[in-house]
Amino acid sequence: MDQTSAPPRVLVTAAAAGIGRAIAEAFMASGATVHVCDLSQALLGEFKSAYPLLGVTRADVSDPAQVDRLFEDAENHMGGMDVLVNNVGVSGPTAAVDEVSIADWQATLAVNLNSHFYCVRKAVPLLKAARGGSIISISSTAGLMGYPLRAPYAASKWALIGLTKTLAMELGEFKIRVNAVCPGSVEGPRMDRVIAAEAKARNIAADTVREGYQRQASLRTFVRARDIANMVLFLCSEAGERISGQALSVDGNIETARN
Repeated sequence: MDQTSAPPRVLVTAAAAGIGRAIAEAFMASGATVHVCDLSQALLGEFKSAYPLLGVTRADVSDPAQVDRLFEDAENHMGGMDVLVNNVGVSGPTAAVDEVSIADWQATLAVNLNSHFYCVRKAVPLLKAARGGSIISISSTAGLMGYPLRAPYAASKWALIGLTKTLAMELGEFKIRVNAVCPGSVEGPRMDRVIAAEAKARNIAADTVREGYQRQASLRTFVRARDIANMVLFLCSEAGERISGQALSVDGNIETARN
């Protein structure tokens, strides 16, 4: 992506709230043209009201047909693409592996892995036409270590890093950089739900689970959505133009995923 030319054109998935919204807002603040998708029409409407120039599409990116429609909307809105941020992801079930249903396993991988592939295969021709760009996948520190009681989630996040490194090798000759960002525990409603689910599965107090997650990191704190957005913005900027094929943690230095 050439920062000296026109503002970059950026697509961010699952961006009506949380990390995705923080990423989209950071790009808009830097002057980028941004298109986002999400499942929630209400949240998309609120985001669009706050940023009238924002492009929005309601889409379930685990459905290839809806991904096709999303990319039609994004291309019509932006006239091309320089950056794809595959942010979408779900927490999946919290359970011992022998208690995870096949349906829950498949549903987690459909969103956390398959959707990233569906979006990449549509984005690559646009990035080639732009003579380069960036693809960012939001993985997790669960993609760097084991994560008890979260097998579907961990498997999907490990898979994203393998996909990232493979795509970086395939696409480098086209000046397309591909990286994964691996957040640790990110403060907010989603982390609250993860903590509640784990507390229920382990039959312990939610505060105990929360304290355990905080102790996992050397900095003894959760990270913020804007910390993730700052890393994504850096990787897609001129300052990051020689970085590709990497899985970069933003996690306060998580030492273990076991509470």
